[in-house]
Amino acid sequence: MKKPAKAGPTQRQLRVAEEIRHVLSGIFARGEFRDPDLATSTITVTEVRIGPDLKRATAFFSRLGRSDGAALVPALVRATPYLRGQVAKALRLRVAPDLTFTPDQALDYAMKIEELMHRPEIARDLGKD
Repeated sequence: MKKPAKAGPTQRQLRVAEEIRHVLSGIFARGEFRDPDLATSTITVTEVRIGPDLKRATAFFSRLGRSDGAALVPALVRATPYLRGQVAKALRLRVAPDLTFTPDQALDYAMKIEELMHRPEIARDLGKD
């Protein structure tokens, strides 16, 4: 008999992901980087998603006031060993998770939808004349 598929992340995954987000946010807020690309950037970690085995975590980030977050990915890849070490020090996990960084596109997407909703032809179709 097959087990039903899980609906979403477990409480442990959510708690560990949020703790990782707090650690990364603190590091970015303090600007503890030698890399000039990261030292001069204001980075916000918006969300962290972690796998069921707690070995891989994806951190979604955005740059304050800018939409070119993808330009920082190479610098974040260079800083990943340092960041992983800081996460390992802060959290008491059996294995420090591998970190990957992805620009958060949620705000850009929301702004695009908002712009579309205000277009005259869409407003007409929705009956908001």
